[in-house]
Amino acid sequence: MTSVRRHATRGLVALAAAAVAVSAPLAAPAVAAPAAPTAPAAAQSVTGKPVVRPDVVGHRGASGYRPEHTLAAYELAAAQGADVIEPDLVSTQDGVLVVRHENLIDGTTDVAQRPEFADRKTTKVVDGVALTGWFTEDFTLAELKTLRAKERLPQVRPESASYDGRYQVPTFEEVLELRERLSARYGRQIGVIPEIKHPTYFDSIGLSMEERVVELLDEHGLNKRNAPATVQSFELANLRDLNENLGLKAETVFLSSVNGAPYDSVAAGDTARDYDFYETAAGMREVRAAGVDTLGPAFAQIITKEKDGSMGEETAFVSLAHRAGLEVVPYTFRAENQFLYTEFRSSTDRNAQGDMVGMIQPFLDAGIDGFFTDHPDLGVQAVDVWMQGKKEHPGRGVGKTAQRGLKAR
Repeated sequence: MTSVRRHATRGLVALAAAAVAVSAPLAAPAVAAPAAPTAPAAAQSVTGKPVVRPDVVGHRGASGYRPEHTLAAYELAAAQGADVIEPDLVSTQDGVLVVRHENLIDGTTDVAQRPEFADRKTTKVVDGVALTGWFTEDFTLAELKTLRAKERLPQVRPESASYDGRYQVPTFEEVLELRERLSARYGRQIGVIPEIKHPTYFDSIGLSMEERVVELLDEHGLNKRNAPATVQSFELANLRDLNENLGLKAETVFLSSVNGAPYDSVAAGDTARDYDFYETAAGMREVRAAGVDTLGPAFAQIITKEKDGSMGEETAFVSLAHRAGLEVVPYTFRAENQFLYTEFRSSTDRNAQGDMVGMIQPFLDAGIDGFFTDHPDLGVQAVDVWMQGKKEHPGRGVGKTAQRGLKAR
């Protein structure tokens, strides 16, 4: 993933607490955004070279504080200091790219409460899994725009749920336009890292999204190397197609998981190429040969989780990836206790916040190049703490992966 700092140095950016002007229709009143901590001065490794500050990616925006994949969530992520915002892409019936985590939308919109759409409820098989509900590909954009977003985890994040009903489902184009405004507002490039969801499935129903992604990046001046844009997918075939046949020049990220297999491998009957294979040196070389720049593993693929929920051992994932010329940007750090390794939990209350800042430190020591988080303000704080530690103790985290903490390229 191209670090936004390769073309716009962040320097000592201090984001003052500011009112977040929500761009979506029916927006809430302006919300005071927490100020992002001031970034410490550049640290150095034991080689004397400056350590590049890892990127903080606002996962679905600042989705720990606002309903995910809304313009409000992206605005707050930028206000909190996120370097990059992440929209997940699915298609409407009329071929427009909209931003939802899944094409199944009853968990993140009020569609189930809309009697006019009751007859759209159906069962589909997506990536081999039978799902029942309402799906974006059965709605036109105009119909989707009548819906309102809601919090996916209301019991975990009641404050975010208080914003239910205020925001529309945005299009990818609206997010790209917002990125431009946010970059101007804060005087720094805000990156965007769209994920193409379920590419094999959408291709099978005649709604492939790759061509439109390239077109929109072109229109917004982002389809070029070192642009603040990166395209990601849990499948490798569409990334290869983007790189080799569809004219994508922006960088790409291949996402993986602790179990299972990319659905393009499953659909092709290729049982050998599961996510475990892509953790090996041979698998990573294959990914790099497909023109991919970055790996996006689950964080447990970098430091394992023990059966009791505690932090386990560091794997060879980062060192192998860097050796293959790939950067590593894991997902997803969340502040609530239930998402943290046990030693970083604050109490037995699963929904209370624990020490996410502390939990991220060993991952930064392991040499990751950035990370996804639902809580960008805490992600920025974690990087600040780590950078200060690098400045005071230059040898920290250096050794296993040849001065890890330095960018691999």
